[in-house]
Amino acid sequence: MTASGATDDSHQNGHHNNGHHGNGQHSNGHHKGQTGNTKVLHPVSGGPIVQLPTAFGDFVAQAWTDLVTGAEHLAVSSPNPPKDGKAPLVRLHSECLTGDIFGSYRCDCGEQLAYALEMIQEFGGTLLYLRGQEGRGIGLANKIKAYALQEAGFDTVEANEQLGLPVDARCYNAAAQVLAEMGLHEVRLLSNNPDKQNRLAKAGVKVVEMVPTEVPSRDQNIRYLQTKKDRMEHRLTLDTHIATVPAIAADTFDHEQD
Repeated sequence: MTASGATDDSHQNGHHNNGHHGNGQHSNGHHKGQTGNTKVLHPVSGGPIVQLPTAFGDFVAQAWTDLVTGAEHLAVSSPNPPKDGKAPLVRLHSECLTGDIFGSYRCDCGEQLAYALEMIQEFGGTLLYLRGQEGRGIGLANKIKAYALQEAGFDTVEANEQLGLPVDARCYNAAAQVLAEMGLHEVRLLSNNPDKQNRLAKAGVKVVEMVPTEVPSRDQNIRYLQTKKDRMEHRLTLDTHIATVPAIAADTFDHEQD
């Protein structure tokens, strides 16, 4: 992918303008890069770049370690530059075990992941898979507890509040630093969540365009999506809908993230 605004350090270390080394590895596994207009805010360490053939096409992948929290994230990038000279597409995808792995219909996470990979493969860019952000940062066990409350009638916001947990505990400082290390200071963000745009801007990454990732809603997640639209200001139209086989308490199903 073509990056915009790569740091001088990246050029000195032999980077291409797509944020990757020509030999597929970093010289020391750690960049000294900085965000577009600030000092390094959140140190991260990058590993070697490898080929990643997938059902969505061929990508390159690089693991990144958050040196503050120890969390390990994955950058999955198109090997091709963005089309038409535009800023690269970037998706910050919060880990969602139930949606991403098991294809849960309680959320739209797995379908957004697939859609984003298809878009990045076609138009160029990077997906950052952010681990440790399950349930908008509350963790897997707490997310399942929140599910139980949702089945009792609470929405996704109310469930977290009933547990005494933040509505959204995610932090994007490490993600912003990874983008900066890759030379991605201006991006087109694949998201329906304007909060991500605001947080990235505060961390020094300029979002030049928000690219929607809305996927058709289902019986099992329509209330959750409506809650995100009404209470969390997600940019959703909810114009399309897929009817599914009726499930127990389907109208109370709800979920957790973008």
